[in-house]
Amino acid sequence: MKLNFKKIGEGKPLLILHGLFGQLDNWMTFGKKISEQGYAAYLVDLRNHGHSPHDENFNFQFLSDDVVELINDEQLKNVNLLGHSLGGKTAMTVALNNASLVSKLIVVDIAPKYYPVHHDEIIAALHSVNLDLINSRSGAEKILSEKISDFGTKQFLLKNLFWKTDTQLAWRFNLDAIEKNIDEVGKQTVSDNKFEKPTLFIRGEKSKYILDEDLIEIKNLFPNSKLITAPNAGHWVHADAPQWFLENVSEFLTK
Repeated sequence: MKLNFKKIGEGKPLLILHGLFGQLDNWMTFGKKISEQGYAAYLVDLRNHGHSPHDENFNFQFLSDDVVELINDEQLKNVNLLGHSLGGKTAMTVALNNASLVSKLIVVDIAPKYYPVHHDEIIAALHSVNLDLINSRSGAEKILSEKISDFGTKQFLLKNLFWKTDTQLAWRFNLDAIEKNIDEVGKQTVSDNKFEKPTLFIRGEKSKYILDEDLIEIKNLFPNSKLITAPNAGHWVHADAPQWFLENVSEFLTK
């Protein structure tokens, strides 16, 4: 699948993969900042997200194959690969199966372990917004507010709302395909391969996605890896601690 992406800057390629229900715009600020340090930042919309095509097939093999296709189409070599959450598991799959394409790997607030399905509340909230009846963004926000109390999560989802026509709102993401394959999102990353090159795992101090006990599984697949913790940050580390995140990613890439 030909993915939508935006390239910022020139230099060594850094591919950036967003999380579930996200889009490349979520990483625009970071992309601009890191590009100023001599990197070509490729902000990517994963399949069924942003402006990339929709398809009923949605698992990490398809997601990673799409990224490999982009790398090959752009004739990139020795890419740095950064992924957050869903994008992090996608990045891990790319690196494990295509190590020759990847120079360094950065995984943000996700481990290779299995995660139980925990998006039911968000999916139910999105379904409660009947876009055939709602004709304003404020109307959609009001209904989402009845189901989702967290302001950040609500605004994150609303960024995906767009005017499909002059009178019809729609979601950028393919909700039907994501819901149908939601079990795939939490699946364990399993591989007979190991990614031996430098790898950085970043977690938020307030997040529970990567626990200390997950280090055994991480080291098994990524023996040349280290884990650092962003102070006072939750799951969206790059948004909660932007300067800390930029400095630590830059330091890892330049070593």
